[in-house]
Amino acid sequence: MTSQPTQKTAGPAEPAAGGHGLQAGLKNRHLSMIAIGGVIGAGLFVGSSSGIATAGPGILLSYALVGTLVVLVMRMLGEMSAANPTSGSFSAHADRALGSWAGFSIGWLYWFFWVVVLAVEATAGAVILEGWIPSVPQWAWALIVMLVLTATNLVSVGSYGEFEFWFAGIKVVAIAAFIIIGGLAVFGLLPGVDSEQAGLSNLTEHGGFLPNGPGAILTGVLLVVFSFMGSEIATLAAGESENPQQAVTKATNSIIWRVAVFYLGSIFVVVALLPWDSKSIADDGSYVAALNSLGIPHAGQIMNFIVLTSVLSCLNSGLYTASRMAFSLGQRGDAPKAFARTTGNGVPRTAILASVAFGFVAVFFNYKFPDSVFLFLVNSSGAVALFVWLAICFSQLRMRKIIKAEAPEKLVVKMWLYPYLTWATAALIVFILGYMLTDTEHDGRKTVLLSLLVAALVLAVAFIKQKVRGGDHPAAGVEAAAASDAPRDEVKTG
Repeated sequence: MTSQPTQKTAGPAEPAAGGHGLQAGLKNRHLSMIAIGGVIGAGLFVGSSSGIATAGPGILLSYALVGTLVVLVMRMLGEMSAANPTSGSFSAHADRALGSWAGFSIGWLYWFFWVVVLAVEATAGAVILEGWIPSVPQWAWALIVMLVLTATNLVSVGSYGEFEFWFAGIKVVAIAAFIIIGGLAVFGLLPGVDSEQAGLSNLTEHGGFLPNGPGAILTGVLLVVFSFMGSEIATLAAGESENPQQAVTKATNSIIWRVAVFYLGSIFVVVALLPWDSKSIADDGSYVAALNSLGIPHAGQIMNFIVLTSVLSCLNSGLYTASRMAFSLGQRGDAPKAFARTTGNGVPRTAILASVAFGFVAVFFNYKFPDSVFLFLVNSSGAVALFVWLAICFSQLRMRKIIKAEAPEKLVVKMWLYPYLTWATAALIVFILGYMLTDTEHDGRKTVLLSLLVAALVLAVAFIKQKVRGGDHPAAGVEAAAASDAPRDEVKTG
C-alpha cells in the first residue's frame, strides 16, 4: 500500500545538536531484505538440534507457538511504528505511552542485549574462520570481523544496508533451496535419496509425534524462543528509509509467511528427512545431517559458510540496531547527548563506537573469563527479548488510544481483536517467563533471574533519573511525534 505524502518522514532523523540527523539512506530492496533476513538468525541453524532432541517432531508445535507470538507482537509494533516511524521503535513508543522510565529501561536493556550478541556472534564467526585458516588465532578473527563491520556502519546507513542485503540474501537463497530440495526428497521426487529413511512417516514413528510427552512442547519453546529475536529490526531501520510508513506496513504484513516458510518449513523438512532421534542430528547438527542424508558432498562446509553468513549478518544488524537505540536514547536525554550527534552522512558515530567498544570488552571477557563474567553477561541478557515483547504489548494498549485521539488516519496497521488479543499475548509471555523459572535443566531459571536482576538495576536508575529530573518528561513523546512530521528535505539540510 502507498502512504500519503506527509508520511515520507524522517522519524527520529530530526537534526541533533552538532549533526545533520539520520538520513534516508536505505532503499526499498534494502528494507525488504532486512525484513526477510532479520527473522532468520544463526540460532535457527545451530540451535534447532537441541530442540528436536527435546520435543521430537513436536518441535514444530514449539516453533509454531513462538512464531504466532512473534507475529502478534510484530503486529502491535507495526501499528505503532507505521503511525510514528522512529529509530527508537518500541523504546520511543514505551516512552510516550508508559512514561520515560519505560522508554529508558527497555531502550538500555535492548542495547545491552545486542552488544552482548556482538561478542557471541564475533566468537562464533571466529571459530569457523579459524577452522578454515588456522594460522590466524580466534581472537584475531573476532577482532577482524568486528573492525570490518564497524567500518561498514561508520561509512553510511546505505553501506550497512548494502552489506545486509547480500548477507541476508545468501541466507534466504540457501534456506529456500534447502526447503525445495528437501521437500522433493521427502515426497520421493528427488533421485538418489534413500526413500526408506526420508518420508512423512518420520513424523509419527520412532515414539510418535510427541515422543517425550506434551510437556516437551513448552520446553522446546524455551529453546527456540530466542532464535526469533531480530524480527523487530525492520521497524528501527524504517526510520532511515524514504517511505517509512510503507516500509513498516510491508514488513508487518509479511511476517506471517516469513515465519511459516523459513522456520516451520525448514524444520519440517529436517524432521521429515531423518528420524528425530537420529544420531547424526545430535553429532552433526540438524541441517548438516539433513544435507548429508541428501547425499550432498561437503555438507558440513556448506553449512559452515551459511552459518558464517548468518553470523556476519547478525553482527552487522546488531551493531546497527544497538547504535540506533543509543542514538534515540541520546535524543530523548536518556543517554549522553553525544550519542545523538551525527556526521554529514547521517551516521551516529559516537553511538556506534560506544556500542562496539562494549562489544570488544565482551569479546575480551569471552576469551579471558568465559565461565564467569561472560557467562553472566549472556545469561543476564537472555530474557531481554521477552521483556521487550511484553513492553510492546503494554505500550500498544495505550498508544492505540493516543493515536486515535490525535491522528486516527495514521492507523494504517491495526492489531487484530484489540485489546483482547493484546492481553492474551502479554499473558502468554508472562506464562513463558514463569515456566522458565521452573527450568533448571537448560538454565532457564538462571537466565530469568539474572535478567530480572539487570532489569531491576536499570529500572532503579530510570526512577532515580526521573526523580532528579523532577517528574516524567512527556515532551519526549511529543518531540518524537514532531520528528516524524518533519519534512524529509528539512532533515537533510539540518
